Amino acid sequence: MTTQSTHRTETPTTAGERAMLEAWLEFHRTTLAMKCEGLDDEQLRRASVPPSDLTLLGLVRHMAEVERAWFRRVLANEDAPPIYYTDADRDGDFHLTESDTREAAFPVWQAEIEAARALAAQYELDDLATGKHRSGEPFNLRWIYVHMIEEYARHNGHADLLRECIDGTTGD
Repeated sequence: MTTQSTHRTETPTTAGERAMLEAWLEFHRTTLAMKCEGLDDEQLRRASVPPSDLTLLGLVRHMAEVERAWFRRVLANEDAPPIYYTDADRDGDFHLTESDTREAAFPVWQAEIEAARALAAQYELDDLATGKHRSGEPFNLRWIYVHMIEEYARHNGHADLLRECIDGTTGD
């Protein structure tokens, strides 16, 4: 079985830098959503290979945290506390329970994406973030976009394997 790419817009091949970066980020956001299409909560919580607890639902929750961290905390210097993790459980976004559902996680992820889009629209690619990262290094919006594309691309590779283990579905 192969996944359909009808819900995803292909990236332009000749766009300007910002349009290209934004298109690739949207491509990868949509790819993760596609990897989760048609699955129920039990399937979204299913880990691929023990002892790993990596799941598609955990990836969605993780990417909500990553969107929040880079755009709200670092770029815009918002006081946006973690959604799923705590100091006691730094990987709480990946640690699921039976009560964690698509209905709870996907709207949070989409809200963080919408916040990221709105915040990024206020900055130029060379503008430095007004918040701080734990490294203390300055980051511009260009770097954040490239990092987010890398983060999604890496985790979409994980999502490919997870989805194939769940129901045999493969695709790009």
